[in-house]
Amino acid sequence: MIAPAARATRLIFLLSGIGMASWAPMVPYAKARLGLDDANLGLVLLCMGCGATAAMPLAGFLTHRYGNRNVIGISALLLCIALPLLTVASSAVWLGVALVFFGGSLGVVDVAMNAHAVDVEKHAGRPLMSGFHGLFSVGGLVGSAGMAALLRAGAPLGACAVAVSVLLLAIVATQWKHLLAHIDDDATHGHTIFRMPSAAVLLLGFLCLIVFLAEGAMLDWSAVFLRFSRGFDVSTAGIGYAAFSVAMATGRLLGDRVTAVVGPVTIVRIGSLIAAIGFIVATTLPWGYAGLLGFVLVGIGASNIVPVLFSAAGRQPGTSAGIAIATVTSLGYAGMLAGPAAIGFAAHASSLPIALFGIGALLLLVTLSANIARR
Repeated sequence: MIAPAARATRLIFLLSGIGMASWAPMVPYAKARLGLDDANLGLVLLCMGCGATAAMPLAGFLTHRYGNRNVIGISALLLCIALPLLTVASSAVWLGVALVFFGGSLGVVDVAMNAHAVDVEKHAGRPLMSGFHGLFSVGGLVGSAGMAALLRAGAPLGACAVAVSVLLLAIVATQWKHLLAHIDDDATHGHTIFRMPSAAVLLLGFLCLIVFLAEGAMLDWSAVFLRFSRGFDVSTAGIGYAAFSVAMATGRLLGDRVTAVVGPVTIVRIGSLIAAIGFIVATTLPWGYAGLLGFVLVGIGASNIVPVLFSAAGRQPGTSAGIAIATVTSLGYAGMLAGPAAIGFAAHASSLPIALFGIGALLLLVTLSANIARR
């Protein structure tokens, strides 16, 4: 009985990846259509993070009250509605409102699908989480490359968004019935959720924040960077996120075996160093293909850092694994969803290449702190 649930969970992770990544090729269109500079665009992009941040705590209550399956189904339907709205916003304000809705839908899907993945893994009795997250990365490739291909073929932006929404709706309609209906009640969760996490857990969360910031930069700024700093055509600028997603998906699908061979500390140390080099290559070499190479290096390097840090958080002595992982996840998503807005302000004060170069410098902090993964 667990095989259909595992397959459905993989497809929901794929759905989430497609939905999120489909936004990346739309960003240059929104910037040009509404006449936004980097600072204003960063402020608008912050709305996506605000929507997700506000929705995630609510998602925890909803999944406990109504079950993961129901929450996944409703929030995925809302995501299908939100995506086309991003293409018709007539002002920065309305785009911000649409991004709040879009980010909130994604946030609820993300919390519910990860909670469901834990249940599926528990019932299966074997590790499955890396594969689930690998499908999310595959979804990132499908969403960004597919949207870029449709735009390159001359399809209207609104029609492209509707096409993606129809695909997501088909996944929800065919897989919802296979999701697990029951969630085990954790009677202690309500009594422990507000306990202060340890310093080690907070450090792990900070390191995740940096890595998720790098991933968020790829989502929201890679196409803008290639379009306005490296001269790519607006219809092909989304290929940068596609290249990143290919590297990320490949690394995650191979990650369990690689980690078993080299160990978690090496994964964090070498991975963050490779990702830092990727940002440096992309921003310091003036050629467009160097930018693509840099984004590939970022994807390869960052692919397995977060799973290793999550695992380290769950092993912390004297701390509930659930609280530790929840803390690390929340801090990580703060970097991914709110961080790109900070990049916009930094780019406005200096330039986008300098702002992205700064992320490479931050990743070196992860390299220096890699020993935390041994705990």
